[in-house]
Amino acid sequence: MRIVTALLLALTASAVHAAPEDIADNAPDSYTVQKGDTLWGISGRFLKQPTRWPEVWRMNRDQIRNPHLIYPGQVVVLDRLAGTLSIGSQDSGVAGGTVRLSPQVYSTPVDNPIASVPMDVIRPFLTEPLVDEQPDSPNLPSVVAVQQERIVASLGDTVFARYLQPGIDNWQIYRRAAPIRDPRTNQILAFEAQYVGAARTTSLITPGVSTALQVIDSREEVNISDRMVPMTKVDSFNYPPHAPPAGINGHIATIYGGVGETGRYGVVTFNIGKQQGLEPGHVFAIYRSREPVVYRSEGRPETHIIPEARYGIAYVFRVFNRISYALIMNADVPVRPGDAVRAP
Repeated sequence: MRIVTALLLALTASAVHAAPEDIADNAPDSYTVQKGDTLWGISGRFLKQPTRWPEVWRMNRDQIRNPHLIYPGQVVVLDRLAGTLSIGSQDSGVAGGTVRLSPQVYSTPVDNPIASVPMDVIRPFLTEPLVDEQPDSPNLPSVVAVQQERIVASLGDTVFARYLQPGIDNWQIYRRAAPIRDPRTNQILAFEAQYVGAARTTSLITPGVSTALQVIDSREEVNISDRMVPMTKVDSFNYPPHAPPAGINGHIATIYGGVGETGRYGVVTFNIGKQQGLEPGHVFAIYRSREPVVYRSEGRPETHIIPEARYGIAYVFRVFNRISYALIMNADVPVRPGDAVRAP
């Protein structure tokens, strides 16, 4: 348990605020953050649209990318007159609809700041390799041999790899799998990276010499030629939900796991990524894409365009160059590949 101390200064009024109709029904005047809460969940207590979160917290773009962390035990206070949210203390007063905050030092014992969305759902997608966007090259870090001239390795076995970067001890092992295609053009955007396991170096990484590693995690047997990337670790994920820039539109390319449809807390890929301006925390509305229908009247065919219908919300949590991964936060009908996504 550690003590996190944050200097909380009085916040001035802002021209950007939430109108009364933006405030959620039965929104509380204040809420004490609990362990297990998320930014999305807290936003839903106060606001009808989670994408208004940065506005009513008066965050600029730099603060969205490097947000002020919120911890269990802190108090979120709603100023109904200004239409803003702030971090207060247990004795913050609410009088006549106005919250009075004064400069103070606020300390609370915490383990970790709260995450934006449920970490138990997205953690594997943040730490494991998901896609391989690099051209297929023999110079990528890869497994070249297994101990005792075996063909495959499993937990506890020794493998040997080439082209590893010095100074990195822990590596993830993956295998290039099925292509991810644009649902509209059929163009290959990337390849799925099938997570195989993890390994830790047991010998020095020396240029031109194969490095020995011990397999410390094994989801599948490790094969010769499997690829390797440095291991990543994510303890928390704190990008506030916010709307993407206007004009960014895309489609759902795949449902993770190769299934045909998904629902709440399912993971999907978009056919848009960093090249189109996406970043973690962007929230997209999902629309059912419908093909034109042909109606025959008195023997004459008539083509009619069926309007799209909005049915869900998705939160982007990991972004690559040409694709991104998003978590379905809610959906009225099953989510399918090919459906459109755009700013809510």
